[in-house]
Amino acid sequence: MIVRVFLLLLLTPFLVPTVSSAPRLLFSDEFNEDSLDLNSWSYDLGDGCPNLCGWGNNEWQSYTKKNVTTVNNHLVISATKQGDAYYSGRITSKDKFEFTYGTIEVKAQLPRGKGLWPAIWMLGHDIDTNTWPACGEIDIMEYVGKSPGQIHTTLHTPESYGQSFNTKITNIDSIEEGFHVYKTKWDANQIQFYIDDVLVYTFSPEIKNDKTWPFNKPFYIILNLAIGGHFGGSYVDDSIFPEDFVIDYVKVYQ
Repeated sequence: MIVRVFLLLLLTPFLVPTVSSAPRLLFSDEFNEDSLDLNSWSYDLGDGCPNLCGWGNNEWQSYTKKNVTTVNNHLVISATKQGDAYYSGRITSKDKFEFTYGTIEVKAQLPRGKGLWPAIWMLGHDIDTNTWPACGEIDIMEYVGKSPGQIHTTLHTPESYGQSFNTKITNIDSIEEGFHVYKTKWDANQIQFYIDDVLVYTFSPEIKNDKTWPFNKPFYIILNLAIGGHFGGSYVDDSIFPEDFVIDYVKVYQ
């Protein structure tokens, strides 16, 4: 017994404590309340006028609160039509939850139909004083109903202004079926995009400056469902309405 205690005392200074490498959960919303958590999210409302009519993309919808609901532990953003007018929803974590570097994971089910344009994306928190695209934009997932089976992941920077050449289109048969996980890992060196844990695109410019890498500051999250516009298309199939973009959860790890 004395020998065992002596050996333990000798070894104790060399024992290195185990440090967990598991990422820390920084933010989570599983939408299990009766209404949207306004401590985390705000509504964007209207058609963007007068400063950004059509939200900068000639979109057709007007955003309302009633087109954003929480149902059965899901966030539901609904696209609807009343008469000649189109309505939908958009929420943002601007000024409520913003982060620099980490992993964002969103589980969602896509809507279907020509003219619909759901998106999961982020903007630099300084957009009010450092206007787009200088603020930077990270498009985690964009889908356009006119092109079934395709997911777009894109970075917008001052260098790529209006061209979107930092982008990848991933073809996945039946991506519209059921829920899928869209994930982005972002650090000081690169931004990686995953669909259902499969890496689909990595962005890591060799030269990182204000023109190529406006991604060294806090960003906030946007979830929306647009209708028509430059990306959604000039044709909208009116027979599809109402149609829902359903989000199961949003999680951010660091």
